[in-house]
Amino acid sequence: MAKSPSKSASKSPAKSAAVSSDTKLVNDLAKILNEADLGEIEFEKGSLKIRISRNGGVMMASAAQAQMMAAPVAAPIATAPSVDAAAPVSPAAAAPDHKNATKSPMVGTAYVRPSPEADSFVKVGDTIKAGATVLLIEAMKTFNPITADKTGTLIAILVEDAQPVEFGEPLFVIE
Repeated sequence: MAKSPSKSASKSPAKSAAVSSDTKLVNDLAKILNEADLGEIEFEKGSLKIRISRNGGVMMASAAQAQMMAAPVAAPIATAPSVDAAAPVSPAAAAPDHKNATKSPMVGTAYVRPSPEADSFVKVGDTIKAGATVLLIEAMKTFNPITADKTGTLIAILVEDAQPVEFGEPLFVIE
């Protein structure tokens, strides 16, 4: 008596193995994210890119998919506005790219004051001495002081209190 092919036999073995290894990788990265109490973790190998974030879910894309997503759309697509569309623009997004800006040395959360009840470390227009704390970046439950690298006048603070920041993101400008 001839056997009828099972559902699993109808799938391509190579495709099935790739999907299960990708799923295992995502699960392993999520486990690391939780165990290390990280806000986000990113993995890249060849054309595979995976980013897992506590705030944003999971994004997986091959290089070809990423190009398709970045390609311009021929016709505009009407969508309902998201909740974020009405949110005010952050100072970092509204500010021009400052070549003299002090950039974030790490990924974390920026705080412009030492505690929620306290005043800001500094205010725009203040004269700042080199080495003075301008803000803190909390990363992995550690508060890291970000200090002025030169003496001058604080021209702009480009982040808001409790704003997530990325490595290399402009934080403030002293001239």
